Amino acid sequence: MLVQAADVAKLRKVTGAGMMDCKKALTESNGDFDRAIQIIRERGQAIANKRADREATEGAVIAKISNDGKSGAIIALNCETDFVAKNEDFVKLAHKICDLALAKLPADLKAFLALDMDGKTVEETVLIQSGITGEKMEVAYYDKIVSECVQPYIHIGNKLATLVGFNKAGFDVQIAKDIAMQVAAMSPVSISEKDVPAEVIAEELLIAKEKARLEGKAEDMLDKIAQGRLSKFYKESTLLNQASVKDNKLTIAQVLANAGAGLTVTAMKRYALKA
Repeated sequence: MLVQAADVAKLRKVTGAGMMDCKKALTESNGDFDRAIQIIRERGQAIANKRADREATEGAVIAKISNDGKSGAIIALNCETDFVAKNEDFVKLAHKICDLALAKLPADLKAFLALDMDGKTVEETVLIQSGITGEKMEVAYYDKIVSECVQPYIHIGNKLATLVGFNKAGFDVQIAKDIAMQVAAMSPVSISEKDVPAEVIAEELLIAKEKARLEGKAEDMLDKIAQGRLSKFYKESTLLNQASVKDNKLTIAQVLANAGAGLTVTAMKRYALKA
């Protein structure tokens, strides 16, 4: 059958698929518009199923905040190759997905994937894009922060992004940016020693004791040595105790105290694509 250009344009607008893919779908469906949409979705699903065992380790990690600076969202849209990850349409889609996450702030990734996005769910939209690119694509990560002040950071190349929440607003924005970059660069395990998961502490103590034992330290000294090394772990691996990467004479807690009385970090999120 002869496919009308107007129908191709309409299908392309609805699905975001390429012109030739839309034309083929309309031809296959004998002009049935709804069936053509389904064909495009099925193509995406087929590619996703075929490539389910493939690693989607490339992509784009995007973090954004609301106009009032009190909420933020971070998402990762993954694909298989750097070629697709750098494609302008792919990056635009990642930003659009993050905009939706920021506008709706759903509870978790499952709820986010079910959100409506131009008449399709987020999950369906990504499946259709899999059909267009021929690669496995997925939203691999979503999280949010709601606080008095939220600061995002996206590293060059969209491979890593962070969000940091603060308990107060109105302080020097450069301080907020520096701390968001600190989280990116130093990958702290928690905000302070109080927030370190118990299993992480137990593992660090076990490693420290075993290392001391291998060094020939006396058995009755192992616990004391392990506690000392745990303190070092806190200094290196918890945000407030870390030395600032911009001024290693100050801890992040001291940087915050200098910026405003009682100022501290309430939450942080960090996501990086797999190496």
